[in-house]
Amino acid sequence: MTEVLLTAIGVGGATVIGAIIGFAFKNITHKFSDIVLSFAAGVMLAAAVLGLVVPSIEYGGKWGILITVIGIFCGAACLNLIDKLVPHLHRLAGADIESHSNRDVNKILLFVTAIAIHNLPEGIAAGVGFGSGDLAGALIIAGGIALQNIPEGMVIIGPMLAAGVKPRRTFALAMATGLVEVVGTLLGYFAVSIASFILPFALAFAGGTMLYVISDEMIPETHAHGGERGATYALLVGFCVMLATDVLLG
Repeated sequence: MTEVLLTAIGVGGATVIGAIIGFAFKNITHKFSDIVLSFAAGVMLAAAVLGLVVPSIEYGGKWGILITVIGIFCGAACLNLIDKLVPHLHRLAGADIESHSNRDVNKILLFVTAIAIHNLPEGIAAGVGFGSGDLAGALIIAGGIALQNIPEGMVIIGPMLAAGVKPRRTFALAMATGLVEVVGTLLGYFAVSIASFILPFALAFAGGTMLYVISDEMIPETHAHGGERGATYALLVGFCVMLATDVLLG
């Protein structure tokens, strides 16, 4: 339980680290943030496949592949529904605010709220990983999510400051988005611990949410500013780093 709590704090704290970097370097270039985000996408891709999808098949027994496929699509559909209810405004907000032509505070706060809501399934994915009992795999999943949270924490600072939100409130809102992941991690862990029979589906569901985030949000964002080749190689490096880590940890 101690490892779960510390990891939950670490996953949520990664957003705070990103926010601190965002304060220190308010004019971070798209090229740099895209490389970091692409590396994180590669890490998350490996974590989703090796730490969630493959174990789901193994734990599912003779129905493993069917449970896993259903779980993946359910996870993706869940995030798709969330997107329709509260759109994740990375590209829209970035385009509007970086030109400083639109400083609508309400729109910025909606942007931050969307990030917080999307962070809940990511936190649950980290918690479900611990529920499987595979500590090494769970740490890989949590590490991938934490890496993704750093650039996310970086990019929400500039828009809020540009919109006139006070620095103290900006930092508090960034911390709140990270806190959502802490809650999600604990929810995922306790849900699987209480009802272990749902583990195969829960693993696949968490994997589906991560795959959706990578495909729908992270990759398009990293390819939106002309650095597609660098972003692609950064993703491959991230994937291979996690692949090697998984092999070394056994």
